[in-house]
Amino acid sequence: MMVDNVTFIVKAGNGGNGAATFLRNARTAKGGPDGGNGGNGGNIYFQGSNNVNDLSEFRFKKKISAEDGVSGKSKKLFGKNASSTTTYVPLGTQITDITSQNVYEITDITTPILLAHGGKGGRGNTEFKTATNQAPKYAEKGSLGEEKHLFLSLRLIADIGLIGLPNAGKSSLLAVLTNATPKIGDYPFTTLEPNIGMMGKYALADIPGLIEGASKGKGLGIGFLKHIEKTKILLHCIDSSDENIEKAYETVRKEFEEYSPFLIEKEEIILLTKTDISDKKVLEKIIDVFIKRSKKILTCSIYDDKSIEALKKNVKNMLCSD
Repeated sequence: MMVDNVTFIVKAGNGGNGAATFLRNARTAKGGPDGGNGGNGGNIYFQGSNNVNDLSEFRFKKKISAEDGVSGKSKKLFGKNASSTTTYVPLGTQITDITSQNVYEITDITTPILLAHGGKGGRGNTEFKTATNQAPKYAEKGSLGEEKHLFLSLRLIADIGLIGLPNAGKSSLLAVLTNATPKIGDYPFTTLEPNIGMMGKYALADIPGLIEGASKGKGLGIGFLKHIEKTKILLHCIDSSDENIEKAYETVRKEFEEYSPFLIEKEEIILLTKTDISDKKVLEKIIDVFIKRSKKILTCSIYDDKSIEALKKNVKNMLCSD
């Protein structure tokens, strides 16, 4: 099961306490203050990774804590700073601080984002020695590390999104175009979660079939419409043997518009699938209708290698021109 939404807590480390000690040894019975400072608590960072596919790590882990700084000691020994904690999440993860509503996007694998600051180490009594107070008996406690309640939402980052009504042939097409092995069947909602495959250097995402009303919560669509937002090109798959191809097309487009008008502006290829079982004359008429609407339209069958190669070429050309 793909996990793409989680809520949990992060707690940065507390600063170590400063020490309130005095020099004592065989030669010095009542020496001056020698308490060292405490170490800083560990920060918490989030960073993108290509080795993480979803947020399942956090499904049962509801809190991430960093280490506390070590307290100072006598002989002016400073406590050790705690190591930072880095949590790796998939590219496309959006992190929202529930309290402040600050939003952070994970878009690369090289830039860690600091989400919670560790507490500062407290000062030892050595730091408080003055001309008028030669023997301070107090030290400073370390400050608390930040605690934040976070909401993580994953939006898959793919170059190409395969969209369409259930049974439009998306999963079969993904299997032919890439090395992915999605579940394939002849009944609605075979695909229950997005599947990703690589076509050379390009990532393709098979988005579960949408139905009328998906943007309002019907079917499985609303949980995955967000995954289309990050794609560069949409391959709108329509079963060429459908009795009303135009209606199939408009149904999905309407759901896009109601979910986010931004999706309507994405570059799109209308792909009529399963042409091996469709009526050729009817197909030609449909193609003319979409061409007159200035739509880019292609046809294919997973059993026709020539049509698959033509599809690959067209998609790659569109991606290269971006």
